[in-house]
Amino acid sequence: MRFILIALFSLFIGSVSAFELITEQVNDQVYALVGEIGPRSAENHALNNTLGFIVTEEGVALVSSGATPQGAMLIEQSVARVTVNPIRWVINIGVQDHHWLGNDYFAQKGAEIIALAYTVEGQKKHVDDHLLRLAQVTPSELTEVKPFYAPNPISEDSAQLNLGGIELKLIWTGGGHFTEDAYLWLPQQQVVFAGDVIFHDRMLGIQRHTPLLSVQQAFHDIAALNPKAIIPGHGHVGDLSKARRDTGDYLDWLMSNVTLALEDWKEIGATVDDLAEVPEFRHLKFYDSWHRTNINRSYLQLEASQ
Repeated sequence: MRFILIALFSLFIGSVSAFELITEQVNDQVYALVGEIGPRSAENHALNNTLGFIVTEEGVALVSSGATPQGAMLIEQSVARVTVNPIRWVINIGVQDHHWLGNDYFAQKGAEIIALAYTVEGQKKHVDDHLLRLAQVTPSELTEVKPFYAPNPISEDSAQLNLGGIELKLIWTGGGHFTEDAYLWLPQQQVVFAGDVIFHDRMLGIQRHTPLLSVQQAFHDIAALNPKAIIPGHGHVGDLSKARRDTGDYLDWLMSNVTLALEDWKEIGATVDDLAEVPEFRHLKFYDSWHRTNINRSYLQLEASQ
């Protein structure tokens, strides 16, 4: 699938002038906003993730809100270059800070914040850690960050939504980067906002709180939808074959090979060394810094589950 890039111009003001989000048009109504593929920084306002929005006749549904008010402002400006329609909804699909700590900025402008109760629970559980990390990355912005949670979180594991005739399905199937992460499916457009279940262009990271088995299952659940386009949690828009190449195959590889190592009673150090070179995944950014760590954490997690 070929995606249309919309050129962005340096229209930002003050402290937000150096960093630009890349807008990628998926179809007539759906757009992705691609942040930094590399690490978070003060310059990018911790926007090293991918988010997006849906334009409808009744307003815009924004998917994720950024980590700071300055980041939220960049997102708002990017949306305004595409449509004059107001941002009516902000849908939180993730627990990590850049998915939701910009909520307050949009809520003050009248947007409704929407999330599953499980996702809100995860946001509350990890908010102190997120704020501590933001203090290290962009301390000048931290004083303006005000955690704002969806006031009426949805208690079910999934929810059917509709804005301006566009059907949206918010789904939790076990998590992504965090256990409480969800994804958003647009059945009419066959587009999925995968959040941190899927990474494109860069290697995913298995964090200590990442539920490996659940992430693998969530990936296969998304694959079963056979989406035409996937807006990942990190990286550029792609199709299902790219998602498999950059995320799904790697998750399956980790599960299979680390499980075999455990069945053979291999020690963790030997397992990491034996599996350290996998040429088919070297195309992913951060392979050298993440791959061995992913094996280590996968080993510990699968060992604990036995």
